[in-house]
Amino acid sequence: MTKIPTIGMSREDWLAERRKSLGGSDIGAVLGLNRYATPYTVWAEKTGRFPPKEDNEAMRQGRDLEQYVAERFSERSGKAVQRYNYLLRNDAAPYLHANIDRRIVGEKSGLECKTASALNLRSYSSGEFPESYYAQCVAYLTVTGWERWYLAALVLNKAFYVYQLTTIESDPTPEWCDGSVYVSPGEINTLKQCAEEFWESYIIPDTPPPADGAAATGDAIQSIYADDSGGSVELFGRDDLLRDYFFLAEERQGIQKRMDEIKQTIQCDMGNASEAFSAAASVTWKAQDRKTFDGKAFQKAYPGIPLEPFYKHTHSRLFKITQIKEKS
Repeated sequence: MTKIPTIGMSREDWLAERRKSLGGSDIGAVLGLNRYATPYTVWAEKTGRFPPKEDNEAMRQGRDLEQYVAERFSERSGKAVQRYNYLLRNDAAPYLHANIDRRIVGEKSGLECKTASALNLRSYSSGEFPESYYAQCVAYLTVTGWERWYLAALVLNKAFYVYQLTTIESDPTPEWCDGSVYVSPGEINTLKQCAEEFWESYIIPDTPPPADGAAATGDAIQSIYADDSGGSVELFGRDDLLRDYFFLAEERQGIQKRMDEIKQTIQCDMGNASEAFSAAASVTWKAQDRKTFDGKAFQKAYPGIPLEPFYKHTHSRLFKITQIKEKS
């Protein structure tokens, strides 16, 4: 296993090193397990077309609370943990790397620390946890060759969970764990193959993965092709695809009309009631007030105050498909 020190490494150098292979968070996206990232966004990032994800409040809180989560894990398990300031690579899994949160002292084990919103509490019910976290921990087991990985998850203001992922068959579940999962050699080999296929199919030849309809993919495409050149292209071989688009558009209109009919029927049943119930669903229809700023009225009342500095400017390209009717 190769250890690349990260202490003193600039953010630019760290990001450049990460672009050389798939990390634990990338593999969940490649496998279609991450709603915030897709194979397309991973390809765009690794090939330098898409900037690294901007820091946000959830990411900041996750970093700030990582030490707290690690301390809670040690308190519950009795195991000492330490930071491991390396980016790890392994010749046996050349298309993967690992940036781990903590190493368990005296063991061939690691710890992944997560912080989640209280809204995600259901994701941890019945001893389960998000699949993308599972893929991430399996990726770290693959790169390190260690025996166990622990996942500690703090659900803000609600709960604290610890799970064990183990490569040891019949490994007992510690009493302080909320669940344990056996990771077989077959799963590790499959993950290696998925990473290899993705890298050799898309990154090396610089060919984008197929579009998948996910919002993250759409955002990435809009970002990469933010400006138009004014040129035109011939869509060779896309006629059937475009016919499918128009067929689905007509189907969607019919589906939406039927949904609106059902909605209106239920609204008539409810009248002025705020809630309704049946064996199939619960329905709410509650009054709410919304305030909006009337720019025209403000400008009329205060003509001397320019409004342009207060408008938020966004840049995008409007995409529209217009059907060409076949001549009879």
